This record gives sequence, C-alpha cells and structure tokens, in this order.
Amino acid sequence: MLRDLVRKISTGMEQIRFNGITVGLVDERGEIAAMYKGIPQNEVGTRTDVLDNIPKAIGMQMMIRSMAPNVIVADEIGSKEDVEAIRYAVCCGIKGIFTVHGKSIEDLNLNPYISNLIQTHIFERLIFLDEKVKGEVKKVYLLSSMNEEYILA
Repeated sequence: MLRDLVRKISTGMEQIRFNGITVGLVDERGEIAAMYKGIPQNEVGTRTDVLDNIPKAIGMQMMIRSMAPNVIVADEIGSKEDVEAIRYAVCCGIKGIFTVHGKSIEDLNLNPYISNLIQTHIFERLIFLDEKVKGEVKKVYLLSSMNEEYILA
C-alpha cells in the first residue's frame, strides 16, 4: 500500500489532473523499492528518489539537504532520531507519509516520541488499517489543531 502511494504521488494521476511531485523515499531495509545496483526493482514512480540501507533519520536529513523532495516517505518510524528528522522536515516545509506499528491511538501513545508528534499536531491524519482485511482502511482520524480531540472521518 505504501509503495502504491509513493508511485501515485510521484507519477501523478490523470483522472484527477494531478501531475505528480518529487518524493524522497527513505527505504532503510530495502522493503519498498527493492534496490539493486542503485535501481529500484519495484515501481516507485518517475519522480521518486530512493535512499536505502541507511538509518531513516540520516536518510531523511540527506534527502532534505540534497534532493529537495516535496514529500518524504519512511516506513516504521519510532525512534527519537526519526521524530527529530520529521520535525526538521516539517520546519523545512516538506510533507511526509510515515508508517508506525500500532492497532490504536492508545498503542501509538505508548511510544513517547510518537505520542509527542500526535500531541503537537505534526500529523494531520492517522490512518489505521484493518488487521483482518489486507489493504482495507479501518479508521481515519483527523487531528484538530484547535484541540487535542480525535475526530473520526
């Protein structure tokens, strides 16, 4: 699902007249792009730059400094360094798509770094996938910047 999002954001979608934008994919373990000799083996889009086999936090900072992405994508965030890199990206005006393990907001709040991102409204939305049906969205929460309530959309 994440790879498809990257591909569509990068390549664009004619049906909604979206031409695509530059995506910086930090693929720490090579699970998304499956790079081989510097070439993605999976289709990640025409405007996607990929950094693989590098810690996410370092990769995000490198992307910001040298590749000027409109969007940064990273899988399985959770460390203090990841959160600092995300804050840096936001301060630079870059949007992000990040995945994190958790079945509920309560699960996410168990990680103090992720909890802090939620409480400070760095994220606009939290999307929870259905554990039983692959690729099915279970819940979408819009995070209100006016208060700390979660609103089911």
